[in-house]
Amino acid sequence: MSKRILMIVGDFGEDYEIMVPYQALTMVGHEVDTVCPEKEAGETVKTAIHDFRGDQTYVESRGHDFELNATLDDVDPSEYDALVVPGGRAPEYLRTHEEVLDAVRHFFDEEKPVASLCHGPQILAAAGVLDGYEMTAYPAVRAEVEAAGCSWVDEVTVDRNLVTGQAWPDHPEWLAAFLDLLGTDVSETEPAAADD
Repeated sequence: MSKRILMIVGDFGEDYEIMVPYQALTMVGHEVDTVCPEKEAGETVKTAIHDFRGDQTYVESRGHDFELNATLDDVDPSEYDALVVPGGRAPEYLRTHEEVLDAVRHFFDEEKPVASLCHGPQILAAAGVLDGYEMTAYPAVRAEVEAAGCSWVDEVTVDRNLVTGQAWPDHPEWLAAFLDLLGTDVSETEPAAADD
C-alpha cells in the first residue's frame, strides 16, 4: 500500500542521502514530498557529495541541484505517514527552524515511521525526541545524540518507529529496514521474457 512520506532537505544535504532514498521510495510506489524551509516547490537545493577516502573525516564536493516538489509552509505533517531526515551539512542549520522541529515532533508524538542517517539525527536531537531510543548516526554526531538521551549502537538500528544509519554506505540495510517498518512488500519478480 502506497504511503505519503515527507522528506526534509536543505542546501548541502548529502546528495546520495537525498537522491537515493527519494528515488527508491518513489520506485516502490510511495509519494515523497520534499521540502526545505524558506524555499518553495519548484526551487532547488544544492547537494554535496561526501566521500570516505581514509582521511580523518569525509571529503566534500559539489553534488546536484535537487528540485523541491512541495513547500514546507503548505504541508500538514498529520497528512503524512512517515518522515525521512537525510544527513550532510544541512541538518546543522535546518535544526534552527522551529517549523522543522515541530514537524519532527509530530512524527514522534504519533509514533509514525522516521528514517534518519548521518547528520540527520542532529535535527532529531534539537527537536528533543531521542530520549530513551537506541540509535546510530555519523560517528562524529555520537556525543550530540547521546546527550539528547539515546543509547548508541554502531550499526543500522530500528527502535520502535525510528530507523537510523551512519551514512550512505548503509543504504541497502537502512532502506530495507525503513521499507519493512512502512509495511512495504517488495517481492522479487522474474523479468519479462523478450520476444524472439
